[in-house]
Amino acid sequence: MPISGIPSRAALVDHLIRTRIAGDVATPRDNNLAHYRRLANGDRHYWLGLELGDRWTDEQDVLAVMAERCGVNDDHEFRFGQDTIDPELTVDALERMAARLRKAAAGEERVLFATGHPGGLLDVHRATAAALRAAGCEIVVIPEGLATDEGMVFQFADVAVLERGATLWHTHSPDPMARILDGLEREGRPLPDLVVADHGWAGCAGQRGIDSVGYADSNDPALFIGEAEGTLQVTVPLDDHVTSPRHYDPMTAYLLDAAGLSPTG
Repeated sequence: MPISGIPSRAALVDHLIRTRIAGDVATPRDNNLAHYRRLANGDRHYWLGLELGDRWTDEQDVLAVMAERCGVNDDHEFRFGQDTIDPELTVDALERMAARLRKAAAGEERVLFATGHPGGLLDVHRATAAALRAAGCEIVVIPEGLATDEGMVFQFADVAVLERGATLWHTHSPDPMARILDGLEREGRPLPDLVVADHGWAGCAGQRGIDSVGYADSNDPALFIGEAEGTLQVTVPLDDHVTSPRHYDPMTAYLLDAAGLSPTG
């Protein structure tokens, strides 16, 4: 049954498992391990805008971080089959994110929202941006005319996205965020106090020294490493594209309530 209103922690955990946002998620084990290996081998596509140097060249170290912070199976001999995200870790991270959002609201900070997964997370970011604006925050408006090799960088419903061929585009690249931050500096405008994002958008901001919180799937280890190293403030583990974006609504309601923010519709 759909959850209406603000769920309890237990109800949210049950919902996350039932909708496969966490628990037994859709991403298979072999895909997770392939991404961990590529990160360890220095493939920057999987670094998501972070500079990891030679600190994470052992795939087993990456797996250990993902087991601790995301809840994947920690058995290095387990190569194929069903992998997991621990829903308790998801809710723990939501509560850490809520604390940072509460701080942003109290200080009426400048906040930038962005997503590389608009099909799943756009409305999560939109609702959070609306609640922070209502609390007195400035939602950063990105410069116009920004482009990357993949497409144009636009802002839709207060959320920066990549547009290509009249379609909102899925991207892991840090380049769109780099274009935004560089564009703000060129215009003499202040950088955000906080970035709320995912994928390379979050990684790039954190690497630039901006407080950055975000969401990441079990096959995107870089942001979890970023949090472990202190480059990112918070990384929330979840499946970032489940069968319906409405499945994220109870999670968003829980997040905003924990942050002391009111949804604006």
